[in-house]
Amino acid sequence: MSRVVVTGSHGLVGSAVVRAFRADGHQIVRLVRGEPLADDEAHWDPEGGRLAPDVFEDVDLVVHLAGENIAARRWSQRVKQRIRDSRVRGTELLVERMLQAERPPRVLLSASAIGYYGDRGDEELTENSPPGEGFLAGVCRDWERAALAAAERGVRVVCMRFGMILSAAGGALAKMLTPFRLGLGGRVGKGRQYWSWITRRDVVNAIRFAQQTDALEGPVNFVAPQPVTNRVFTEALGRALHRPTVFPLPAFVARIVLGEMADELLLASQRVYPEKLLAAGFAFSDAVLEDALASALTDTTL
Repeated sequence: MSRVVVTGSHGLVGSAVVRAFRADGHQIVRLVRGEPLADDEAHWDPEGGRLAPDVFEDVDLVVHLAGENIAARRWSQRVKQRIRDSRVRGTELLVERMLQAERPPRVLLSASAIGYYGDRGDEELTENSPPGEGFLAGVCRDWERAALAAAERGVRVVCMRFGMILSAAGGALAKMLTPFRLGLGGRVGKGRQYWSWITRRDVVNAIRFAQQTDALEGPVNFVAPQPVTNRVFTEALGRALHRPTVFPLPAFVARIVLGEMADELLLASQRVYPEKLLAAGFAFSDAVLEDALASALTDTTL
């Protein structure tokens, strides 16, 4: 049994990671921003720079998932700064305290996102593709740079570039379900932009795999091997819910409602492939979109 530190443990991915690693027999230490209320919790304050280095003593693995919800509210300059600071400054603090431990953890699995690639049209993107332009691309570059600083002390660092995580328990899919179930769903814009996705089940399995696979390091795309256009995704979701998808969301309306967020989250095209995971031998449980949606729609536990 090993000790595993998890940040963001109450989120969509973190809650499932905690359940899975406990089932595997690991001892979990959850970093929480509030007052610790359970024996497995320890306090940290990324904004105030407070985190005790002894949290990392005798820890083998850190799974770092914490960060401000990027879709919680319309982006203002203040909100964008909070999104960036929660990722970059939080990761800097985490790495700094990790490296102060007498024996730093062996592995750091740190969240990132395919927003790193920006809006790239039909271009096929792998971990070797250069970064793109835009707010999220800049955040991801700095976020990953902060995590990779731990590699200087021999920590194996994996920057997990998450695509859209499919689960009825939360995230983008959960927000789509009500309008689609009412028959009000449809493509976004022209629907030609690529969406790269992965089920929460495969995210958790890939995190387990990354922990155990020493060959994996640096940026790793956590996406299924079948990116699809928004139109294809929309039609597949409609079939899964047995509902029509005849109400498109025009791009100009999305921009009026969401502002800059619309271009970076809904209208950006990112055709991303999991080259490193496949080369390392990871087997996806949900590699085909129709099967993935069927699985995700039954995934309701946060």
